[in-house]
Parts: sequence; C-alpha cells; structure tokens
Amino acid sequence: MALKKSQRSLKRWTSEDWGYISKSDKKKPKSKRGRYLPKSVRAKLTKGQKAYENRKKRTATRAGKTRAKYSKSTVKKMRRR
Repeated sequence: MALKKSQRSLKRWTSEDWGYISKSDKKKPKSKRGRYLPKSVRAKLTKGQKAYENRKKRTATRAGKTRAKYSKSTVKKMRRR
C-alpha cells in the first residue's frame, strides 16, 4: 500500500540529518542548548543567523518555554530544503 502525502512528508522529515547549530551543544545541559535543525538548513544559515537563532532559543528555554519561533529567514530556508 502506498503512503499518503503526509506520511511521505513525515518519513522524509525523520530521515534528515538533524543536529544542533553549534557542535558543542550536544554536551551542554538542555537549558543551555541552541537550535536543532536539519543539516541542509544549518548549511544555508550565515554565522549571524546561527547566533541569533541560538540566542532566541536559549532565551525562550530560560523563560520556561519549550518552543521558540523561528525567524522569517530561517522559515524560508526550511521550506526550500
């Protein structure tokens, strides 16, 4: 039986190479980690965008939130991957 469109999308999403923007974040406690993105998106971000995304995520985590919104430029890059 063929997969539905949403199932194909989820399968592709899970097979991507996910990781933290900063390689050292793996070793840090969860409260000090930054963004977790696919490799294709991490490669497209500039140094400044990576720093901004990490700051934004860490600030939200400190405030007790489990999610932080992505910037518009990051969202565009995530949709184009």
